[in-house]
Amino acid sequence: MTRTMEGEMTGNAAQALACCNDTDRIDPYGFERQHDFESYREMMNEYVAVLHRRSMRWTKLLQEKPQVEKNLTVKRFVRKGVPNEHRTRIWMAASGAQEQMESKPGYYQSLLAMEHDHKLKETITTDMHRTFPDNILFKNKAESGLQKELFNVLLAYGHHNPTVGYCQGMNFIAGYLIIVTKDEERSFWLMDALVGRILPDYYSPAMMGLKTDQEVLGELVRTKAPAVGQLMAQYPGIWTLVVSRWFICLYIDILPIETVLRVWDCLFYEGSKVLFRVALTLILHHQMEILRARSLPDVCQCFKEITCGAFTLDCHNFMQKIFSEPGSLSMATITKLREKCRQQILEEESRQP
Repeated sequence: MTRTMEGEMTGNAAQALACCNDTDRIDPYGFERQHDFESYREMMNEYVAVLHRRSMRWTKLLQEKPQVEKNLTVKRFVRKGVPNEHRTRIWMAASGAQEQMESKPGYYQSLLAMEHDHKLKETITTDMHRTFPDNILFKNKAESGLQKELFNVLLAYGHHNPTVGYCQGMNFIAGYLIIVTKDEERSFWLMDALVGRILPDYYSPAMMGLKTDQEVLGELVRTKAPAVGQLMAQYPGIWTLVVSRWFICLYIDILPIETVLRVWDCLFYEGSKVLFRVALTLILHHQMEILRARSLPDVCQCFKEITCGAFTLDCHNFMQKIFSEPGSLSMATITKLREKCRQQILEEESRQP
């Protein structure tokens, strides 16, 4: 078992390895990993040293400054990874969810106590069995299953934000939040931060935010990887085909879970531009494979394959790459491109019969 020069492993790091159930091939989050368990465990044997170092440094930082502030030190710490034992606290503080929850005591419970919209309940119920079928925590017969908590969070959010209600993809996001926080109310407020503020219009009926960001990525690729941009330009509507699930599911079931959680650390702290950094890194790192595509099916298959393998499984190295490979990417640039792409989409839609 991996140890570091700084001493024995922390409880959190040791638990991460101990929870890898070799017999059933289940990871610490409850996911069955029949096909990649060995590579996952090998990665965790290396990653546990990183977890240990980060845990010690975060604990020291939070002891010195219990109030989580936004500054360069915390930003650097977030980019290097938030240990599981501190994740809920950091996500809640960085996203503004903690402030919202404290300003509305009892609000979440009041949403659950109200009379519920029958159609909303029915739509959410339909998706329950589709949510992480490979996770033992979300199976119907699991004694300590999380399906009830998942249903409650989605139902409460549907009443809290009736404009959005419930949209496919939100079940996976709420599921991940519950796995991490182990708390319904905090998962609800983090959902509110994501859907209401960090990803505006991703889940509204028109999904204008999602459509816009897909085209923004296309613009960024044309600038940062011109050859790939030229290839993709041959296929109208290609970005919707290859990256809509990346964005709407925030890389859940696209990237390995440890990598997704590291992306989310930065997403809650830095905002939606992180999603573009991830997408650009995947594309830039695999330019040669993408450029070998000779047809639309080839392109779609390639975009599936570039999210798998050692590059994305090694979450610590991958996260270092997303802040170096794409180069400069400011929120001002994203905002400007969003305005341009949104206008183009609206003009195209107005021309349709």
